Amino acid sequence: MRNIKLTIEYDGRRYLGWQRLGDSDKTIQGKIEAVLKQMTGETIEIIGSGRTDAGAHARGQIANFKTESTMDRLAMCEFLNRFLPGDIVVKKVEEVPERFHARYNASGKKYSYYVWNDPIPTAFERYHSFYVPQELNLDAMNEACKRLVGTHDFIGFSALKKSKKSTTRTVEKITIEKDGSMLHFTFVGNGFLYKMVRIMMGTLLEIGAGKMPVAAIDEIFEQKVRKSAGETVPAQGLFLDEVYYH
Repeated sequence: MRNIKLTIEYDGRRYLGWQRLGDSDKTIQGKIEAVLKQMTGETIEIIGSGRTDAGAHARGQIANFKTESTMDRLAMCEFLNRFLPGDIVVKKVEEVPERFHARYNASGKKYSYYVWNDPIPTAFERYHSFYVPQELNLDAMNEACKRLVGTHDFIGFSALKKSKKSTTRTVEKITIEKDGSMLHFTFVGNGFLYKMVRIMMGTLLEIGAGKMPVAAIDEIFEQKVRKSAGETVPAQGLFLDEVYYH
């Protein structure tokens, strides 16, 4: 039995997220598994590094699957890209050790979030960024980013209802780059809770707009309740850039 690792990029706007849904064929996982069955004749379940939300995108999602197929890696890659929709692309196919697991072996992730910050909206970037017309205070947002970095219980920045598992995560880096009207936020950490990046983004934007003080970050960590944090921003500005493995 071979273990195959895929590096995948996709535009998520037409899909209901990564995870296969029984009553819909509009998921990334479902689309890839259907083509893998066509390719191998086997019923295959792929394991993703994690779920991405409906409408979110990926430049470097990682998945793996087991197969008896003897097809070589380049032929697999060519077959997948020939039969997958044009908005899902397999960038790389690798054979990996049997014990490799895309989710359990992941040691960290990098996400990007894009904000179009201008009084005038954008026609071309509207499916891949969140439009914020009001002026934002970059200094305040950068200060808030510093307070988010580190090891904390991020339950207040999560849409989890409750969790038996630990909600402590380490955020290693958050940066903001400005390119004209586009703001590019980067988040690197050892893991992220459900909707955590989108809720941190919403909180940063409310701080940037003067609706919340920078000190609100510390209060959210102390209170550990979702309603203390900012709004959940839309998924279309979110990209999974990279998954890290030891």
